[in-house]
Amino acid sequence: MTLPPYGRTARIRVTTVCHMPSSQHDAVHRIFREAPDLLARLVPETGVEFPECSSIEPLDTDLTEIRPLERRVDSFFRVRTADDEGGFLLAVESQTKPDPEKHNSWTYYLAHMYAKYRLPPILVVVCRDKKTAVWAEEPIRIGCSFHTSMEVFPLVLGPIGVRPITDPEEAAKDPALTTFSVLINAKDPGILAILDAVAPVLGPDAKWAEYIEVGLDEGPARDHWRKLMAVYTPNFPGFGSVMEEAWIKVHSDGEAKGKAEGKAEDILRVLEVRGIEVSDSVRERVMACGDLEVLGTWFDRSLTVETAEGLFAGE
Repeated sequence: MTLPPYGRTARIRVTTVCHMPSSQHDAVHRIFREAPDLLARLVPETGVEFPECSSIEPLDTDLTEIRPLERRVDSFFRVRTADDEGGFLLAVESQTKPDPEKHNSWTYYLAHMYAKYRLPPILVVVCRDKKTAVWAEEPIRIGCSFHTSMEVFPLVLGPIGVRPITDPEEAAKDPALTTFSVLINAKDPGILAILDAVAPVLGPDAKWAEYIEVGLDEGPARDHWRKLMAVYTPNFPGFGSVMEEAWIKVHSDGEAKGKAEGKAEDILRVLEVRGIEVSDSVRERVMACGDLEVLGTWFDRSLTVETAEGLFAGE
């Protein structure tokens, strides 16, 4: 029997790696397309020994049959092992919450992979919260009460088994694993401290830095990461990457803040030179203002007002 053209399929799949992930869901599983060998280092975390392999090749994720029913697994790989020329298949699914309908999809994926490639398939489910991870690792049994026809045992990678990496030296040894550990522990209460620890290592590498930004939920963690990344110069200026946008925004904000503070100090200096007493409340209000247009108006008034409060006349 002739096997499908894996090499050609793998090359087609690899061309899609250059696209950056578009959501938190995508970032968690697409990282394996960026670094397929990461699977060999992570699967043992599920309690399963991963065989020595010579390569892990991305395959086409389309598992649609001839009939008009589209089914796509998140990420799909063929693993070639040293002692078995055929190797085996790895299907990676990113799961954000318990969903009983997924049991139907997962059993279908495995059965169809085996029928199409004639290679043993393994399902790896990636979860970012403990509740979903506990649900996903439950065996899926298909059959009647008196007989089980099929049983599926997903391998689950989640915050229970994949610990956060907070040692910069350890992070530097494996940036891909470090990035994955950040994403999988994104809901950890100590996520800000985790980000602080890995920023010096991952920050200079735009690829992993952007994976983390996209993989974090909207909120304090992503905002914190963007601030941390603002100190690093983008590798591709003018490309419009999220890192470049963050860098431009922070530095633009800093420049505008500096101008506002300088204008506010000029206003207070003029009043001081003219011998006009400035109360603490006026000083605080002037220094707190970040609107250059308003500060310009106050500066003009500072040249003629008789009291410091006169800066705000009519406001």
